[in-house]
Amino acid sequence: MALPLISFLAILLTQPMSSAPAPILPLVQSTNHRPAATAHPRLIFLCYAAVYLIWGSTFFAISIGIESIPALLVPAFRHLSVGLVFYPIFRHISREKPTLTQWVTCSIAGILLLAVGNGTVSWAEKFVPSGIAALLVATVSLWMVLVDWLRRGGARPAPRVFVGLFLGFAGLVLLVGPKDLGGSERVSPLGTLVLVLASLAWAYGSIYSRHHPLPRSPLLGVAMQCLAGGSALLLASLLTGEWHGFHLAQVTTRSWLALLYLAVFGSAVGFSAYVYLLKHGNAIHVSTYAFVNPVVALFLGWLFGGEPLSLRTFLASAIILSAVILVITARRASPELADETVPAPGEA
Repeated sequence: MALPLISFLAILLTQPMSSAPAPILPLVQSTNHRPAATAHPRLIFLCYAAVYLIWGSTFFAISIGIESIPALLVPAFRHLSVGLVFYPIFRHISREKPTLTQWVTCSIAGILLLAVGNGTVSWAEKFVPSGIAALLVATVSLWMVLVDWLRRGGARPAPRVFVGLFLGFAGLVLLVGPKDLGGSERVSPLGTLVLVLASLAWAYGSIYSRHHPLPRSPLLGVAMQCLAGGSALLLASLLTGEWHGFHLAQVTTRSWLALLYLAVFGSAVGFSAYVYLLKHGNAIHVSTYAFVNPVVALFLGWLFGGEPLSLRTFLASAIILSAVILVITARRASPELADETVPAPGEA
């Protein structure tokens, strides 16, 4: 598997980037979109496998990482390492010199998406099983619709989107109560609230980046946001006292491997595959990762982490994922904005 992934990255690095500004997490792909260049079918397959399986597995990897590494340090190390490697590479490939305005946009988006979004997911997994965390993060598609609607000049969602929103919130309510439904305990209300706030941060950060100046190279934007988000997480970890009494010697091999997996595969390979698919694939097909990832996460958590799959989990999963499908397949009500909504990656 390593050789195909390395080949994929090598091909990706030689692909010309779009000349139009694009955010780290492109949200809307026009229905009239046509690939800029012919993509190899095997490479497309590998990219889908990366977005489906790797991003779905990152939630379980986070739960292993925080076993012996402080919760905020895991995403801090992960994103900083990716930013430090990606930035010089894509600065050289793109020949771009980011402006101060672009740095401001990337910094704000990186803090919202990676520090507040991904960092709080890592913290919440101390209280919520990884599979449930992935399921709750999938609601970012719902929040994006609301955030985009409420902003100045935002488009009113189509009627079926409102049905999706209702189903999504019903699924959230089912997860946190009533108690002992289906012979299982409810999910931690605190952990659920934190994950909902994480999804809100992702939604707002995604919409914000979409309407502010960014580098022409999407992966240069990834690097800049990783640097900003990783730095903010490192500072937050210091201010919250996570470093007090922490020693690298206490980190287990499992946690080191999980952190390495998150950085190399979850961020570097996963984001690269996502950007490549948005350029060469169909937007509505790419968006299917939003309801595949939670299924993968729930299965891995159950198989390797001993996380229970109760009646409550099955019911809430069916309701929330149905809501996500309704939202991401709905066209916008405004004819001039009849685009297909592509949700921001819940994995960051």
